[in-house]
Amino acid sequence: MSIEFAQSARSTVGMEWEIAIVDRATGELASVADRVLEVLDAGSTGEHHPFITSELLTNTVELVSDVHTTVAATVADIEGQLAEVRAVIDELGDYELICSGSHPFSQWYHQQLTDKARYHKLIERTRWWGRNMMIWGVHVHVGIEDRAKALPILDGMLSYVPHLQALSASSPFWAGVETGYASNRALMFQQLPTAGLPYPLADWAAYERYVDDLIRTGVIEDHSEVRWDIRPSPRWGTVEVRVCDGVSTATEIGAIGALVQCLVEWMSTRLDEGGTLTVLQPWYLRENKWRAARYGMDAEVITDVAGTERPVADDLRELLITLAPVAERLGCAAELQQVRAVLDGGASYQRQLQVAHDADGDLTAVVAHLARELREGLPPIRGTASPAG
Repeated sequence: MSIEFAQSARSTVGMEWEIAIVDRATGELASVADRVLEVLDAGSTGEHHPFITSELLTNTVELVSDVHTTVAATVADIEGQLAEVRAVIDELGDYELICSGSHPFSQWYHQQLTDKARYHKLIERTRWWGRNMMIWGVHVHVGIEDRAKALPILDGMLSYVPHLQALSASSPFWAGVETGYASNRALMFQQLPTAGLPYPLADWAAYERYVDDLIRTGVIEDHSEVRWDIRPSPRWGTVEVRVCDGVSTATEIGAIGALVQCLVEWMSTRLDEGGTLTVLQPWYLRENKWRAARYGMDAEVITDVAGTERPVADDLRELLITLAPVAERLGCAAELQQVRAVLDGGASYQRQLQVAHDADGDLTAVVAHLARELREGLPPIRGTASPAG
């Protein structure tokens, strides 16, 4: 089968931000996204809001940016959408908004499914694992001007899965339990049949054969149901990075967006110059993903085909230096340097663990903390905590 790859301007950027709605009094997830979207749709010039949409569960709204040339414009776009949602939430009065990779204590069996055929089909096939997908993420699209570059850049980006996962890790709790993982979401999401790390594919024709195999055997209906951590997005002409947990501050959104945009442009330039990209062995990639999910910022990751290991935080700091000229060229130098704020102040999972510790394990305090961060931004951090070793 033939899969067209849309025309896209090089290194343009778009982002998706999944936001959860919680009850203000209890901190539990609240299934009122349909009410919020009804108000937003009524105020839209079309039948539906052009950028704010539903998701798998009715406790979630998804903010989808337009296409932009800079990360700053992208962040401003989705922050504007967040303000629209917040205006409706504040009018309703009983609810708050949060974003993290998982909810600290709500249970899957209390959540309602959005009434769309594709979601019903997903749950019918995946059953318990599908119903447990109480997860929220940030997705970043970066434009690729030449389809032939899409899979090589995807392969190169896989070396940085642990960096992005550790930077965004925000799901240390699951259904009221401290899991000991920085990103429990990462390991939950890969239970879906087409999720997780992508398979090594030599070229676009191999990708087309892969999708054709899945369609012919009834696994999927179209390529959009391939839910890899990083995937080509033929509809938009982008590489889409989906590995990140949801985060609750514009600082982190900007840092993630800039890091992804710079990495893609850096790799695209190396290909233009006839260079090659580092492509790690699949077994190293799988181990790196697990280490980042387990240990977050404390992970030791494998950085080359020889098996060299170093702390992911140290590798991130060095990467910021490498990418600085690219960031200047793309106009995202300030956002890229926001990675340092997360490295210095603690990733979301560390901040959540600290709040829970200070509150003697009261996870409603963690929900209140996440809501406060989404309203006020990244706070000064007194200390950090890590998953148990």
